[in-house]
Amino acid sequence: MVKRVADFRLGKCHNSGLEKGNNMANPTTNFGWVMPISTNLVTNLPADFAVFGQAVDTSMAELKGGTTGQVLSKTSNTDMDFTWIAQDDASLTINAQTGASYTAVLADGTNTLVTMDNASPNTFNIPTDASVNFDIGTVLNIYMKGAGVTTITATTPGTTTVVSAGATIGSPVLARYKIASAIKLAANSWTVIGGIA
Repeated sequence: MVKRVADFRLGKCHNSGLEKGNNMANPTTNFGWVMPISTNLVTNLPADFAVFGQAVDTSMAELKGGTTGQVLSKTSNTDMDFTWIAQDDASLTINAQTGASYTAVLADGTNTLVTMDNASPNTFNIPTDASVNFDIGTVLNIYMKGAGVTTITATTPGTTTVVSAGATIGSPVLARYKIASAIKLAANSWTVIGGIA
């Protein structure tokens, strides 16, 4: 009996049907980590713990990394799908644009102010969801810095709807030194508020 207990502790017991790989099941509720079958009184403990440990290690892999000041952010709705990002409650990032046209990118939706600095009329384009899938609730901040005026519009008006209180509902105009915010209310649907005409 003493030898049997010692062998059990060392993982040396291999009863019929309990060899390595045959005694792991019973997945945990939240993460699906496999555990030794509770009804098996004798298991191959070292191998079982190796399987369990590797499952935990794999599911936690995306928690590694990052640098000072970064925080974890969900990458998708999939459990344990994370990425490290800069802490997003810091000061605004300035995205300075000087061209005749600019199309918003994903980073513009996170504490960013896009400045349009052009002496001629220019355009701020909001892309379709198929091109850049901003989260619902995203706010794009646009500041007209140059002498021209900025028209805020959809890259593809037939797909993306932009509405505002401007004279042209779907293409509001932003004059010099004025600021506006485009807010995503639903899929391919934005409203523009602020200093528009």
